[in-house]
Amino acid sequence: MKRAFSPQSIYRNFLLLIAGVLLVFLAACSRDADYKQVDFSKKTEALRTEGVNSGRQTLRVAVAAMISPKETFIYYRELIDYIGVKLDRDVVLVQRKTYGEVNDLLSRKHIDLAFICTGPYVTGNEKFGFEAIATPVIRGQPVYQSYLIVHRDSPFQTLEDLKGRDFAFTDPDSNTGATVPRYWLKQMGAKPESFFRTITYTYSHDNAIMAVAKKLVDGAAVDGHLWEYYQLRNTFYSDKTRVIKKSEPFGSPPLVVSNALDPGLKSALVHIVLTMHEDPEGLRILSGLMIDRFETPRAAWYAPVKTMMDRLSQDDAKGGDGSNKP
Repeated sequence: MKRAFSPQSIYRNFLLLIAGVLLVFLAACSRDADYKQVDFSKKTEALRTEGVNSGRQTLRVAVAAMISPKETFIYYRELIDYIGVKLDRDVVLVQRKTYGEVNDLLSRKHIDLAFICTGPYVTGNEKFGFEAIATPVIRGQPVYQSYLIVHRDSPFQTLEDLKGRDFAFTDPDSNTGATVPRYWLKQMGAKPESFFRTITYTYSHDNAIMAVAKKLVDGAAVDGHLWEYYQLRNTFYSDKTRVIKKSEPFGSPPLVVSNALDPGLKSALVHIVLTMHEDPEGLRILSGLMIDRFETPRAAWYAPVKTMMDRLSQDDAKGGDGSNKP
């Protein structure tokens, strides 16, 4: 049965859409537009003539649009350029809105290196053989958490208080922005579609924080690293929100490479990334991203995500309501 949407919920979704369009427009007008963009709607053969014309080999790098606050994108650009200089390769930056799109490009061997979320890494690693080469260490830890946030002035203190309210997920494949809150609800014997009044996908942790701050939604689940970034660097929206629940720690979103990448190139990439904190210029770039250094990933950091996904998939396969009741 189709759900009925109130005029208020339609208005909220409209405002979120407009906000997202504005953020995309502003990003397009920034220095990031200087990069050569690759249009993957074209035939694969066309890729040989895309990008730069220096005669050097290229490194194709993807960054999902929701991977970081827009304020940090200049540092991601510098990080990518740093790697390109060290490899003596020209960088071709590929931007996509969703994690699913980036996973698809990796699976088709259209990109070499990607910044993706922990959730898509776990699913892509299993399905397509993506390989994580480095995990960022932030505030001394190679892990992060999902934060459940509400407006600072709201009366909500727990997830249970948000029953019948309007909620924002980020990307459907996001670990912190979708998988974790769905798993929390499963533990309560509920599913988002019946627990919340309306569900909105913001496709950006920035937009999710902003939506709560502007009271467009009552709650959202976001990447804890990004919320903490705003609390330190730009509190305009995050200061209007309040964290009421944190998840267990998970391995931070890793840098991944295609399984088709040349072994020699992969080895060089690993060395550059894992040692860049020892170089003053590399350390400056990492500091802008609030990253201490990169570390070799460990499977145990990502195992809890796989467990959550498996349990949610079992419920979906059974057509259940997420309940643990017999």
